[in-house]
Amino acid sequence: VPDVDAVLVPVGGAGLIAGIAVAVKTLKPQVKIIAVESDSCPSYTEAVKAGKPVMARVKSTLADGLAVPMVGGNSLATLEGLVDKTVVVCEESTALAILRLIEMEKAVVEGGGAVGVAALISDKLPELKGKKVVTILTGGNIDTTVLGRTIERGLAVDGRLIRVEVVVSDRPGGIAELTSQIAHMGASIKDIFHERAWIATDVFSVRTYETL
Repeated sequence: VPDVDAVLVPVGGAGLIAGIAVAVKTLKPQVKIIAVESDSCPSYTEAVKAGKPVMARVKSTLADGLAVPMVGGNSLATLEGLVDKTVVVCEESTALAILRLIEMEKAVVEGGGAVGVAALISDKLPELKGKKVVTILTGGNIDTTVLGRTIERGLAVDGRLIRVEVVVSDRPGGIAELTSQIAHMGASIKDIFHERAWIATDVFSVRTYETL
């Protein structure tokens, strides 16, 4: 991209962004370098605050490739003055980014590689609107079972998968009336669960949970 305005780079141990930042800033100093990391392991953010590599807390994250508790000392020193902005993204945005990449780009990208897209779709970088932006998709190493759960999480974040709780009559026709109303709204039932034992109303009612 000859006229790129900004490059978004996922950050774990900071080696990748150090190399990219040196190359880009050497060739085109005006291009913005933006570091993106998961809020489940903000090791680069903590290192910048402390002025040296420090141990950051690490939580379970979709961006497991970025879950490095301490950035490299050489990388941190190299990056001084080269990173224009650092953005931290949440798990929900990362899941939605993975979903967007599958749907729009037909690309399966792991969580660590999708954080740049997550930063863009979560409006963390409004100053880049209308600009030419490169985001590094660092890999597609995501387990298929995790991918399935991630797609569902992304659909929920996007408001395309919802869960509702409804108390209906436990007499014949109660569930049929509920499903008829759901169909009338144009929704499809993905899952339905009934609960009778712990309902506080009369014994002729049932609490239902629907995933639509």
